[in-house]
Order: sequence, then C-alpha cells, then structure tokens
Amino acid sequence: MAADIAEQPEVYARLLEPAHVEAIARAAAVIAERRPRHVVLTARGTSDHAALYGAYLAEIRLGLPAGLASPSAVTVYGARPDLSHALVVGVSQSGGSPDLTEVVRVARESGALTLAITNNPDSPLAAAAELSIDVVAGHERAVAATKTYTAELLALLLLVESVRAGGGRPPAELAALPDLAARVLADPAPETAAGRYRFAARLVTTGRGYAYATAREAALKLMETSYLPALAFSGADLLHGPLAMTDPDVPVLAVVGSGPGGAAMADVLARLRERKADVLTVGARGELAVPDVDERLAPLLDILPLQRLALALALARGEDPDAPRGLKKVTSTL
Repeated sequence: MAADIAEQPEVYARLLEPAHVEAIARAAAVIAERRPRHVVLTARGTSDHAALYGAYLAEIRLGLPAGLASPSAVTVYGARPDLSHALVVGVSQSGGSPDLTEVVRVARESGALTLAITNNPDSPLAAAAELSIDVVAGHERAVAATKTYTAELLALLLLVESVRAGGGRPPAELAALPDLAARVLADPAPETAAGRYRFAARLVTTGRGYAYATAREAALKLMETSYLPALAFSGADLLHGPLAMTDPDVPVLAVVGSGPGGAAMADVLARLRERKADVLTVGARGELAVPDVDERLAPLLDILPLQRLALALALARGEDPDAPRGLKKVTSTL
C-alpha cells in the first residue's frame, strides 16, 4: 500500500503525457459532437467515489444533469431504462465486474453513448463500451485501492475539461499536479496524526461539493485497512440529524477546501465545535495541509494525506493494510 501511494505523482505525470491526453481528447470530441443531455455513471466501491466526483464535474463544468446508476435495477430487477440521450460512463479499476458491464451493455443497446474508464483496457467493461479510457495506473499491489482511484479522478477531470473545450486540450494548470502531489506525500503530518485515532471506536468524515467524494473514499479506506467503523456525510447532511452523535469521543475528519464547497463547511465546523467534537481538517489551511488549488483539482491532493493516515493507523492498530480480512483485489458483483 505504501508503494502504491508513493507512485501517485508518477501516475499523474504518465496520464498527463501528450499521448494519453490526446487519447482522452479524442473521446471528448466524440462526446462534444454527440451532445448528450445528461450523464449517468456506474461504479462500485472506490470507483463509485470517483464517479461521484465525475458527477459533480459534469453538473458544474458542463451544466449537464448527472447521477449514479443503480446497477441492481438492471441486473437484479431487469429494468431497461431509456438512456438514448445519455452519456453512460462505467468506472472500474479492473473493468471486470459483471453488473457494471451489463449496465453499459444495456445502455448502449438503448442508444446511449457509452464510455469505460478503467485500468484494464482489455477488460469486459472496455469491450462493452463504445469509447474507452485507460487510466494507465500500472499494477496495483495492495487490495485497498489508492493510485487507481486518483488516476480515475484525473482521467475524469481531463475528460470533462476537454469536453468543455469541445475536444480541445485541458487547462495548463493540470501540469503542476505531479509536483504538488509529491509535496503532499513528503509531509509527515499524517503519520503523526495516526496516534490520535489508535483507540477510536468509530469516526465520521465529511465534506461538501467536490470534497464529498474525498470524505467517502477516506471512510472506506479506514474501514478497509483498520476495520474502524467510519461514516461519511456531506456537510449538509451531517447537520440534518447525524450531528447528534458527534461528541469528544467521535473524531471527525473534515475536508475543507478554499472554494465554495469549503466556504459552505464553515457552519458545519462551527456546529461541530459547539459539540466539542475532535475535528481534524484537511485542506489548504488544514492540519493535514495540501497546496491551495482550484477546488475541482483539490480531490486529487486532499485524498493523499488521508490514504497515508489510513495506512499509518492500520499499522498503529496492529493490522496488515496489505491483506484486509475477507477482501480480494477484484470483486465481482451481479
């Protein structure tokens, strides 16, 4: 897991190479020409959180309604939704889950433009889709996904920005991501913070906007590696009831950017302080600090200290983060 985490600046640099950027731009040009009316993403596990980030990108950057599909509606209940005017995006590290492949296949039959985003360009998911993007993360050693997750985030960002440009090249500011990621990974703060949660019985993660995907992925990593029950809420949802369970014995990891989503967290943090909750913030001005970037880029950096926190906490609790009990690298759901 430590090796996979450390490779992420290299993965960013690889995905930003001209050949890969141009491949994504070609897919983006097809999407821009077809002009879908809405976007439906389908994914499981860690990739579901990347898909959630993609949904925010589509709505904010492209102005298209976007949401996450329910694969079981197709595979368990036999539903055949009319997706003829949709862009349907399957996001999967392995591309091997039968239910995601079936959603994409059914969507394509209904007339949807379909796209697979995967770390395996020869996978069934990629074969089922009309378009395919390889996230070029390389072999991932650990069961808990790290570098494939952030590669999916970057692929989605490159795609959406290229669609926004009509199939053109993405913003030049993305070129700084590998160096920024390396800076974040050099900070020892996550390892220091791990001791703070060694004996925690449960934990809450929260964020708004683009940061909500980060909060959900952080919770999953903690559950996978430390077996620590972790609940993820958007900042808004946290105030609608779950706030009642927060107190000094329930730590909260809050992802707070410097854009609109971060500003919307101000009231959440104030209410948590009233509850005397143990809050650790992640962001440009957080205790786990990351560079101050545009909020749509922040998820590619914010998750890095949280991955390292999950790794360090698992080790501190005497667990083996490379072999989580009961889990396999590829999970096939029907």
